[in-house]
Amino acid sequence: MANANSEQQQSAAPAATKPPARHRHRLIKKRGKKPGSAPGTLVHIGEVLSPDTHVFGIFYDQQSLNEKPISRLSDCKDLVQPGQTSWINIEGLNHPEVIRELGELYQLHPLVQEDILNTDHRPKIEVHQDYLYIVVKILQFDDSSKSLRSEQLSLIVGDDYLLSFQEGHSDLFTSVLDRLRAGRKIRTMGPDYLAYALIDVVVDNYFVLLEKLGDAIEDVEDELLQDPGPETLRRIHHYKREMLMARKMVWPLREVLSSLSRDESVILSPEIRVYLRDVYDHTIHIIDNVDTLRDLLSGMLDLYMSSASQRMNEIMKMLTLFATIFMPLTFISGVYGMNFKFMPELEWHWGYPLVMVVMAATAAGLLFYFKWRRWL
Repeated sequence: MANANSEQQQSAAPAATKPPARHRHRLIKKRGKKPGSAPGTLVHIGEVLSPDTHVFGIFYDQQSLNEKPISRLSDCKDLVQPGQTSWINIEGLNHPEVIRELGELYQLHPLVQEDILNTDHRPKIEVHQDYLYIVVKILQFDDSSKSLRSEQLSLIVGDDYLLSFQEGHSDLFTSVLDRLRAGRKIRTMGPDYLAYALIDVVVDNYFVLLEKLGDAIEDVEDELLQDPGPETLRRIHHYKREMLMARKMVWPLREVLSSLSRDESVILSPEIRVYLRDVYDHTIHIIDNVDTLRDLLSGMLDLYMSSASQRMNEIMKMLTLFATIFMPLTFISGVYGMNFKFMPELEWHWGYPLVMVVMAATAAGLLFYFKWRRWL
């Protein structure tokens, strides 16, 4: 892929040389836009996942396919042949000038351009006169930190074109590209089917992520049952946060797909709505899995707290039993430790051994009593 508007990117590159730390503002992203700015102000909000903006075009019909990196945005429409469908993929959103030029080229509403740059949106759909604007969330799983990372995917679906905006480079849509190159059914369909294919890949990837999270949570569950510790509690809280993030990304997507499957827009054909209802069923399944894992984590947290409380009770029980055993022994030793001149058995030759025997017998009797009452 090639850089779009290289002169604009060179002027904006110094501000993007040091991306913010990962996972610091995942649930609520830091706002870069000043309060009170005019609607339609193009300001990138979110992490800089790609320092440059790359534009790649795919132009196809049933007989042909043309893939081409785009260096001049004006070529996006000039390269399309009559009857072809164009897919323009944009990676990197930290250069608003590129979004503005594309918006002017495809006559996108200024608020839509603003929303594309605001990566803190929940999944949604907006119906415009000539196109649909769809926002979904791509989730990636970091194996090293066992954490989720979200990326916003914005789709503009027109009569004969599809614009996709990604925060950074991703290989998630490689399977869709392979299907296009193989000349399968997707080449005979329009941009609405292509948009469905991209959303379907995103949703299918959720299943893979939940499987990985489920395996990690099961490992924590085994640790909880065998030898729980403070690190176990930290991991439980970590995965509860990850499941909260997953639910935040997936739950609104159900509403989006429900609206798409019922929408009467001429941009979506009736055949596509059937496919969208299938993806909707997948999201219901995913939400059920997310809720199941969240309930499992809540139960694990309760089990950890109960286990910690039980261990504390056992410790206090043992300390209480030892204190109870030594209480009469302390009393006896305290009585015979008083320095009175006239005391019984003070001058008795067998006084000390007898006191030791009495103290041992008292301790043994208490131990026997505790065993008999099953307190030990």
